[in-house]
Amino acid sequence: MGVAGSGKSSVGLAVAEQLGAVYLDGDDLHPQSNIDKMAAGRPLQDDDRAPWLDKVGDVLAHAAVPTLIGCSALKRSYRDRIRQACPRVVCAHLVGARSVIEARMAARTGHFMPVSLLDSQFATLQPLEPDEAGVAVDIAQDLDAVVAELVARLTAQHL
Repeated sequence: MGVAGSGKSSVGLAVAEQLGAVYLDGDDLHPQSNIDKMAAGRPLQDDDRAPWLDKVGDVLAHAAVPTLIGCSALKRSYRDRIRQACPRVVCAHLVGARSVIEARMAARTGHFMPVSLLDSQFATLQPLEPDEAGVAVDIAQDLDAVVAELVARLTAQHL
């Protein structure tokens, strides 16, 4: 989980590979109307996200093998909605300074999410709470270090 540009896809793919799991990009589960809205620079509202969050939870609940999904899951209520479908969900929050994430977003190509929506992402973000199953990792380190830390911490939780 994390704001756009925090590295969910890159980190998720690498962690899944090391854990022998499947990785799915949550962006691929969005209805086209959500992608169109974000590409036009308009932030999603809770009503836009609801069917997407339900799909994320459903995919996780019915996965036959260990599965990771890169999903913003910015609000506690969004994570709770996913957990309604799949109570065993553990979140890995990729935490980073706005300046680091903005630089990464500006450098990437071919993604529908514009840098202009980053402020709305940070305004919506509610970090993991102590009673939520999950870990938070600072992305200010290089990709290999982020992946190694996540694998170690997730493995320590017997996942």
